[in-house]
Amino acid sequence: MGTTIALVVFDDFTDLDLFLPWDLLNRVRLVGGRDDWHVKIVGTEATHVSQAGLRIPTIGFVEEAADADAVLFTSGPRVPSLIEDGAYMNRFSLSPERQLIGSMCSGALFLAKLGLLTGMEATTYPTRRKLLASMGAKVVDRGFVQNGNVATAAGCLAGQDLSAWIIRSLAGQEMVDSVIDSVLPVEQMVITR
Repeated sequence: MGTTIALVVFDDFTDLDLFLPWDLLNRVRLVGGRDDWHVKIVGTEATHVSQAGLRIPTIGFVEEAADADAVLFTSGPRVPSLIEDGAYMNRFSLSPERQLIGSMCSGALFLAKLGLLTGMEATTYPTRRKLLASMGAKVVDRGFVQNGNVATAAGCLAGQDLSAWIIRSLAGQEMVDSVIDSVLPVEQMVITR
């Protein structure tokens, strides 16, 4: 069966918050040779349109996140309205006891709404700090915050830290090193050719 990571998208998602983790996480299979490693984009429709206007296909529906080993929520301007949509939020049945659950930027609001950040340190994009704090999280100014099997990242490039956490947890530090090395500027790579 292997390992499955679900990346949750919706219309107006922030492009880099999906595509950076998508690329890094897929490199476990492409660079690391793990054929049992599966990354899929899940949503409520067959396609979703990014904030920059790119229409992308999904590989499954949000309900499938319940069966994934790891779930990452993207961000975007629609997150505050989505978390108030009970029908949408009820489609998620996640378990931090058996899954890694993470978010990028305003995606932390999904985790808070699901009750995963109450009383916990968390991070989010600066414009969503007050809202996240009002939902019971202890908001901190860090790019990456981990509390057991739940993690939040803020600032699109923090997607590297969030992806590394997933890879480290499910495939080990050596795999993280291989994946990150494969995207470094050439003068920083340690790959021997």
